Amino acid sequence: MENKYVYSFHEGKKEMKSLLGGKGANLAEMTNIGLPVPSGFTITTAACIRYYDENKILWNELLDEIHDQLMGLEKRIGKSFSDENNPLLVSVRSGSVFSMPGMMDTILNLGLNDISVKGLANSTGNERFAYDSYRRFIQMFSDVAMGIPKVRFESLLEEMKENKGIIEDTDLNAEDLKILVEKYKEVYLNELNEEFPQDPIKQLELSIKAVFDSWNNPRAKVYRRLHNISDNLGTAVNVQSMVFGNMGDTSGTGVAFTRNPATGENHLFGEYLINAQGEDVVAGIRTPDEISHLKDIMPAVYDEFVKITHILEKHYKDMQDIEFTIENGKLYILQTRNGKRTAQAGIRVAVDLVHEGLINKEEAIMRIEPNQLNQLLHPTFAESTLKEAIIIAKGLAASPGAASGKIYFHADDVVEAKERGERAILVRQETSPEDIEGMVAAEGILTARGGMTSHAAVVARGMGKCCVAGCSDIRVSEETKVMRTKDQTFNEGDFISLDGSTGTVYKGDIEKVQPTLGGSFGEFMGWVDEVRAMGVRANADNPKDAAQALEFGAEGIGLCRTEHMFFEETRVMSVRKMILATTLEERKSALDELLPVQRQDFYELYEAMEGKPVTVRLLDPPLHEFLPVKDEDIKELAEAMNVSFDDLKDRVEGLAEFNPMLGHRGCRLAVTYPEIYRMQIRAIIEAAIDIKEKGYEDIYPEIMIPLIGHINELKYVKDEVLKEINLVFEERNNTVKYMIGTMLEVPRAAITADEIATEAEFFSFGTNDLTQMGFGFSRDDAGKFLNEYVEKGIFEKDPFQEIDRAGVGKLMEIAIEYGRKTNPNLKLGICGEHGGEPNSVEFCHQIGLHYVSCSPFRIPIAKLAAAQAEVNYPRP
Repeated sequence: MENKYVYSFHEGKKEMKSLLGGKGANLAEMTNIGLPVPSGFTITTAACIRYYDENKILWNELLDEIHDQLMGLEKRIGKSFSDENNPLLVSVRSGSVFSMPGMMDTILNLGLNDISVKGLANSTGNERFAYDSYRRFIQMFSDVAMGIPKVRFESLLEEMKENKGIIEDTDLNAEDLKILVEKYKEVYLNELNEEFPQDPIKQLELSIKAVFDSWNNPRAKVYRRLHNISDNLGTAVNVQSMVFGNMGDTSGTGVAFTRNPATGENHLFGEYLINAQGEDVVAGIRTPDEISHLKDIMPAVYDEFVKITHILEKHYKDMQDIEFTIENGKLYILQTRNGKRTAQAGIRVAVDLVHEGLINKEEAIMRIEPNQLNQLLHPTFAESTLKEAIIIAKGLAASPGAASGKIYFHADDVVEAKERGERAILVRQETSPEDIEGMVAAEGILTARGGMTSHAAVVARGMGKCCVAGCSDIRVSEETKVMRTKDQTFNEGDFISLDGSTGTVYKGDIEKVQPTLGGSFGEFMGWVDEVRAMGVRANADNPKDAAQALEFGAEGIGLCRTEHMFFEETRVMSVRKMILATTLEERKSALDELLPVQRQDFYELYEAMEGKPVTVRLLDPPLHEFLPVKDEDIKELAEAMNVSFDDLKDRVEGLAEFNPMLGHRGCRLAVTYPEIYRMQIRAIIEAAIDIKEKGYEDIYPEIMIPLIGHINELKYVKDEVLKEINLVFEERNNTVKYMIGTMLEVPRAAITADEIATEAEFFSFGTNDLTQMGFGFSRDDAGKFLNEYVEKGIFEKDPFQEIDRAGVGKLMEIAIEYGRKTNPNLKLGICGEHGGEPNSVEFCHQIGLHYVSCSPFRIPIAKLAAAQAEVNYPRP
């Protein structure tokens, strides 16, 4: 056969993940190592891709392959579709290359119809179970394959339970379920004007189409965008013979992790439900029991399961997330995959696996996705405020962290609240995949139902989002937008706080403190530092940020933005006087006021960095940014400057520009007002001499001139800089080492870098402006339309978030190649926002930068990304 699109589990293996998807490859692998896996087959990701090429039609050759595999499946297990005695029933599940929990659609019990339901009752001797399975299948098939909202069915179920005065689904008898089945079929008929399909082959074909279609449903697209998964991979479809956990008290279903996915502790962690199907655990419809309790009910099954978890973890050399079903006392493994985990757990598991000899340090480094470290680098609640905080409820500690915000009950409302600048907590009975955008936008998530492996818990952990699940202390009415506890009522917009590490819910907005890092994190980051070849510095403008950067392991400051120092209340008046001066004498007078505070700024920064390199960017933004806008502020400044309000307002308006980011800023200021840069240079060098005289002999300031586009600009400004440096050296009778370089952010500078490198000792790429000028996008306005570019596939990523390698990246490569031709010792770095984005860090490693610089809280992320880049693309 020229193109094979369908593989039985016996034909696959784990290395075929790109073709069979993660789930299909693992089912094949488990089958071939002898584990109890129900028989089945996988329709490949290639079939999904072709399905879209065929205008969403299942072509004849594919249908022939599926038919052949069905015949083989029937032969292997001795069952067939629509058999009146022992019918074949299957599940249809998606399985993409990368795990996407809850993002894709699943159908169970396929093959049930008015005939086979009787056969299932006959073969199991359990009529109630047969009709329970049938009504579940009608609902799932109708919802997933045909788009009928599941609430149409759930309302009928709830109505029946209410009429009979019962709480649990399991209290309904066979006759009740027969009535429900007929009512469900009526819903189907009313919605679609056709009878519920009785032909299992038609059911299967529609289900396969539904899984393929779900690859492009909105929530799947959101998840892929969030986790940087390509839209072009497609999903596989796994068709697997059913095993039933809802056949009575000797049956059950569950999900377990071989280690704790929240902490990484090496013990079995999971949950199960007796007399239930797998969806019941994941959906959080019933609150399950801890896996350890299974030992008391079914000791032999429990022991077998523990043995299998050890086999799988050693086989895959990673923590496993395992789904299982027990049918009449027999254990079946339905899925294994590398378990999603918090960053804290991921690091501990990786470190422990190295100590256990299962993986090496490089493999451990590759196990952690750099952005996951965000989870470790954000605040927790202050202990002092927790003592006074009012506890309103307690739930399951589903995903660690601390979050405060206003209550919202619908995902759309959370998204809108975030757009208004509010912090929001998503509060639900339980979440579903449709809530993904609200979960992304929320500070934290609180659910009344569900366990530690519910949708809310799994997705929140993957996103690093604080989550408290299964909080039975609260009553949630999504319709009236009210949350009630035992003695309090909370409405939409009220503040609550969540502690995802303890499961505690507090009233109000609680103060938070910065995290401290220890335990396995230090050992892990030590391995990262051993492996990486590229340095990591911090963007920091004050001693507090510098100290934070050092705590996270910064090797220097790659960008000190001096304009940030000017915005402080104590000095902004002097800055404004300097800008609005009409004579050189007035300007120098204002600069004389600024000199001592600017010198003190640099002294404190050097002191905080303990002799590590500090790159200071001279004043960059347009001057009008420092000026008042409101009339009352202009009036106050006029009085301070002893000028009339009208004159001052005219001067303020005269400094306004139509396109300020391309206007009078950066080195252009120094051409017009060289005294501004000379004051800054004096402050930089005097502070360096002061700190050197205090014992920091290695002080080595790096002076960065921004926005150079032409060699002559650099020559002019550099000449002014050198004159001031030499003046200070003469006055102080002392010297320090220093470097002079430029922030390379103008496209013309990139393509004339060979000229510029003759005057610059270093280039630091300012990729924010380089992207802005390279694309012709206004950085401040592009947010209004760039989302559309990404949504419509024009851009794969927002170029302000991830370096555009083909365009902006090409400019960087040209600059490096040309610059090194005339200055082989040219030092190279990046200080744009891209310096902490993992994909951009990898690119910087590949093109040979010496360091990246980013915000203090992204330093561990940049370090890990740099280490992973060295593993994947070792430098000579």
